[in-house]
Amino acid sequence: MKYTRLTKEQFEELHQEFINFLASQSITADEWEDIKINKPDVAEQELDVFSDLVWEGVLNQAKFLEHFSPNQIYLFKITDETVNLIAVKVENEEVDITTRHGYSWLQQNLMDDRVSLFTSAKNISDDRNKDIFALIQQGAVITKGDLYAFFENNL
Repeated sequence: MKYTRLTKEQFEELHQEFINFLASQSITADEWEDIKINKPDVAEQELDVFSDLVWEGVLNQAKFLEHFSPNQIYLFKITDETVNLIAVKVENEEVDITTRHGYSWLQQNLMDDRVSLFTSAKNISDDRNKDIFALIQQGAVITKGDLYAFFENNL
């Protein structure tokens, strides 16, 4: 398995797509029930293959990621060649930017001496999707890039 297995909730959400996946392998609903009971290892493999297919599709489309922590924001823009980073660091112990109040403080105090902005870029490895997945495993979420664009246009 290249990525991670989808959660039960994700499988439920993708129920129809999973049925289509099984059908593409000529596995009927009755056969699937039989596989789950009599060949659980095969069922596990099918779940893993489907999970990887879903992840590949999602990661292929990912262009922006965000990761928030109490005093930092990491904004990523993924191109074909690079991962570009805009990092925002708040050096004010009283502010937690993961809260509504803290984020509001940041918006009103972007030019404050306790707010630092950094940019960086690194080349994508041979496996772009694995690079993106590693960031997701560290807590980043896929976004539309609005916050990245805001900072990119205002730096």
